[in-house]
Amino acid sequence: MAAGTPRDPVADLRRIAFLLEKANEATYRVRAFRRAAAAVAEADPADLARRTENGGLTDLPGVGTVTARCVEESLRGEEPVYLRRLLSTAGRSVDEDGDTLRHKLKGDLHSHTDASDGGSPLTEMASAAIDLGHEYLAVTDHSPRLTVANGLSPERLRRQVRQIRSLATDVAPFRLLAGIEVDINADGTLDQEPELLAELDVVVASVHSGLRSAGPVMTERMLTAIRTGQMDILGHCTGRRLAARPTDTADDDSTGAKRSGTKGSGAQGGSGRRRRSGSRPESEFDAARVFAACAEAEVAVEVNCRPDRLDPPKRLLRLAIEAGCLFSVDSDAHAPGQLDWLPYGCARAAACGIDPDRVVNTWPVDRLLAWTARRT
Repeated sequence: MAAGTPRDPVADLRRIAFLLEKANEATYRVRAFRRAAAAVAEADPADLARRTENGGLTDLPGVGTVTARCVEESLRGEEPVYLRRLLSTAGRSVDEDGDTLRHKLKGDLHSHTDASDGGSPLTEMASAAIDLGHEYLAVTDHSPRLTVANGLSPERLRRQVRQIRSLATDVAPFRLLAGIEVDINADGTLDQEPELLAELDVVVASVHSGLRSAGPVMTERMLTAIRTGQMDILGHCTGRRLAARPTDTADDDSTGAKRSGTKGSGAQGGSGRRRRSGSRPESEFDAARVFAACAEAEVAVEVNCRPDRLDPPKRLLRLAIEAGCLFSVDSDAHAPGQLDWLPYGCARAAACGIDPDRVVNTWPVDRLLAWTARRT
């Protein structure tokens, strides 16, 4: 856009927030730009122009010195310097080998909204997915047992499903899918009414508690869940957390997991190595048995793209390939910018040689829903 022609400062501020989320920057910084965008959107255009001229933008609630400078530059028809700096690095490929798979992905099957522990409403997540070129997005907020994440009760989930269905015309041809990330309970049952799970488009099932259980206990827990016939995707199967940034290329096989035959191929926590701050070791389970059950039940193994998860490790991805599993490469996004974390998982999937046609979110939506309909 030529200098002198005003840009849209709200769009510029929101774009900055998106890119900061994608880069896994501090949440307070992202929120600062979102608050400023909301304040500018609500301001009278004439008043905004006057404040820009007399330096009064910072008197608006939620607008600070840095965000005010961005607004001023935008209204002058200049690309804000802050935005230009972020854009200069945003297009870098995480891994060239993963680019082909990323281009084949048609959607994302694991995302969260502010209905549970996400930071943005349903409509903002949908808008960001559309901007990324997705054909569909599954909204998979948490289930009731995970109170720390404000998990959805059956009634709250039903309300969300109605909201998703009501938005269908507004977002078409994009498809917003009703889903859940349901907790796998200690006994292997799923933390939601079976009848309600059957109504959903996508069911991701994950373990969020008892992550340090003994290997045989965790194995039976996961096997029982897979055999319920009520789930589509096994989410972040080892439950590990990495104290890592998105650019951290340290391989996951450095976790110290044991590798002594089948049982050692499973996630293993106790390595004797000092744990990094904010990290969590892998849960122990018999990965060969779990992946064999996934393959038999046509349950996809998730390739979780979050930079602090990158779960499962590559050695387990290779084991899942050998077992004949399906896969789902998902962002597990809790904010709009995090939807663009898919390249991190694609790079890992490509490095392990996963056939793109075995990745369920490369499928057109009709084929995807025909697969998930096997639950009903």
